[in-house]
Amino acid sequence: MSAAGIPEKTIMDKWQRRRLRHTHQHEPVSNVNLIAEKSMTFGERASDAFAETMGSWIFIIVQSLILVLWVIINVTAYIRHWDPYPFILLNLALSLEAAYAAPIIMMSQNRQADKDRLAAEEDYRINTKAEEELKSVMKHLEEQDEMMIDILSRLEEQHKALLDRLGDGDGASTG
Repeated sequence: MSAAGIPEKTIMDKWQRRRLRHTHQHEPVSNVNLIAEKSMTFGERASDAFAETMGSWIFIIVQSLILVLWVIINVTAYIRHWDPYPFILLNLALSLEAAYAAPIIMMSQNRQADKDRLAAEEDYRINTKAEEELKSVMKHLEEQDEMMIDILSRLEEQHKALLDRLGDGDGASTG
């Protein structure tokens, strides 16, 4: 029995009932990049690789070197003029390249936008989970505060009871 006259078993039972057990009631976090990659077709992978290549410094440098070489060869007639000065064939080749490159790059950008939407949804889910976890932790801490206050009040009661007994014992021995 405790100093306050409450059976120890009852106090422990009360604390056991108030004790929180944490459970996860949400889906696990998923990797958006893996989900998007698994669902891609061959054409989607090819357009992404194409867009990645066309958007690189290596492509720009190689394309620039080819264009400079084309112009030099056709201006100097080193080999033979297959595309004389206004470079109509070169313009046609660049126009065809642009005509095909733009839609392929747009397809890749649309896929990236879809992937970004998935990532935003996953971020929202993670933030919601974090909020739930934080609420759970805060509730647990509040419960611990209540238990600590309960323990402290019981200790104070026991301390007062002990002081009263000691005070009574001192008064009886001296009086």
